[in-house]
Amino acid sequence: METIITVLLVGIAIYFIVKTMIPPKGVQQITPKEAQEKLRSKKKSDQFVDVRTPGEYNRNQIRGFTNIPLQSLKSASNELDSSKEVVLLCQSGTRSMAAARLLKKQGFTNITNIRGGLNAWN
Repeated sequence: METIITVLLVGIAIYFIVKTMIPPKGVQQITPKEAQEKLRSKKKSDQFVDVRTPGEYNRNQIRGFTNIPLQSLKSASNELDSSKEVVLLCQSGTRSMAAARLLKKQGFTNITNIRGGLNAWN
């Protein structure tokens, strides 16, 4: 019985880990290098959002990104234009993927996640 419960719990954990790493339908994934190029050629239609905490953002911010912490994003999403591209960044790519899911549920259609986040930036 313990073995069945353990296998079940491991299966559930794997499911949630995989779910957080796979982008929702319609969310693009780009490399940090592609994001850097996009940032250099920034168009008025691009919105670059760093979803890390204010403390993390203040310690190591990337010029051109606006800080909207993940925990505030749902209520602050009205600051973003849903008809324009939103490029998301966090420390590792996990929170930005959660942010992508949240924005998708709120009707945003042009969402891009930076794979690997700031850890992969340099």
